[in-house]
Amino acid sequence: MAIVVTAKAGFTFRIMILSLFFMCLPFYSSAKINDRPIIGVLAQEVYSQKPNQTAYIAASYVKFLESAGARVVPVMINQPMEEYKKLFNSINGILYPGGGVSIISSGYERAAKIFYELAIEANSRGDYFPVWGTCLGFEQLMYLTSEKTILSQTNTSGVALPLNFTNEIKDSKMFKDFPAELIEDLATVALTENSHKWSLAVLTHNSNEELNMFYKVLSTNTDGKVEFVSTVEAYDYPIYGTQWHPEKNAFEWTSPYIPHSPSAIKTTFYLAQFFVSEARKNFHKFESEDEESKALIYNYNPVFTGPKSGFEQIYFFRFFTLDI
Repeated sequence: MAIVVTAKAGFTFRIMILSLFFMCLPFYSSAKINDRPIIGVLAQEVYSQKPNQTAYIAASYVKFLESAGARVVPVMINQPMEEYKKLFNSINGILYPGGGVSIISSGYERAAKIFYELAIEANSRGDYFPVWGTCLGFEQLMYLTSEKTILSQTNTSGVALPLNFTNEIKDSKMFKDFPAELIEDLATVALTENSHKWSLAVLTHNSNEELNMFYKVLSTNTDGKVEFVSTVEAYDYPIYGTQWHPEKNAFEWTSPYIPHSPSAIKTTFYLAQFFVSEARKNFHKFESEDEESKALIYNYNPVFTGPKSGFEQIYFFRFFTLDI
């Protein structure tokens, strides 16, 4: 028997389908929301430098933020303080990426410290400015908060792990919009890629007053010997960190241990959506459209580095050592 669908019935059916689709997405109110967020990604020194390649940003971090509707500005290292202050007032958040430079003494560390202190100051006076740290960026946040070298060596270089969630996840901002089934997958399936040799031991976190008062621990992991902190968010500030790499699941393919399952990909995009939604809560902006255009990462071309690197693509930059 043939089924006849009228134009009106077909329109109603399409509306129902669209309604069900949007019900499945995280909801963010449009009230007082910045619909043109720009997020800075911190560059770092290249290990083996060439004349025009002295600093870099892995393209996966840029794609991570762009996938949730943000534009990206590279935050160059070794810039004057006034330049960083001006940039801070022009962007809506900052991401400290993973890498291999010193968290105690490097251009990366200096810039991270300046933006961290500016963010603390701004948030304390009601100017909402989010900060995210991934892997090295996570370790940098722990050093900036504690002002101590407190990391422990772990056997976690090149392994995917499930997350051991703590009770703090119930009240977390980071995971509140994750579907229950995705949280279940994160807790039971190895969806988080780890590429670090240093970790913050849970015992160290719990015994360090600065860290214990500043961050709530959302998840932990273990290498079989050391239980370490893997996900945090600050109690009183929009500051977040993952020792693992959410950006790699969707955008990096050079290593066999990077998860690419549907749940792994969803994890990438839910966290990107979360952090970009945090950046939408302030209205910092460049002084002019021309200044904004010149700052955006669109002015640079990523280089394909696939088989020779841990990254598919890299943005390279040239910086000059300044008297700072």
